[in-house]
Amino acid sequence: MIALGSDHGGFDLKEAVKRHLDERKIEYKDFGTYDKNSCDYPDFGRAAAEAVASGECEKGIVICTTGIGISIVANKVKGVRCALCSETTTARLTREHNDANMLAMGGGMVGELLGCEIVDVFLDTPFSGLEKHSRRIAKLENC
Repeated sequence: MIALGSDHGGFDLKEAVKRHLDERKIEYKDFGTYDKNSCDYPDFGRAAAEAVASGECEKGIVICTTGIGISIVANKVKGVRCALCSETTTARLTREHNDANMLAMGGGMVGELLGCEIVDVFLDTPFSGLEKHSRRIAKLENC
């Protein structure tokens, strides 16, 4: 189960991601927003992040215009490691090295095709499990 959240600036990309997840037969829960009316990204980013932190959802994808604000919000939730990615290499490395459980993207920065490619890489890349990365993640949890 993937938690989704966006504000109005990320709405179109979130809808494209939903269609893509449907095609891949991956379940998701949409925490809003549900239209393009102006709204506040912290409301939706936090709801998605809390679903990931609680275990209700395995991973999360959050989107605002730049991805910056909504990634900051998600990272305020204990247990969440949200990475802002605008291309596939960082999406792969944040899974391999950081075991990131949330992906943030900018709807104004990333088009639908690239956004869905980033989602695929993020969801399909496993954590490497290397000791050095596990040690660093443990230190992150104590910050």
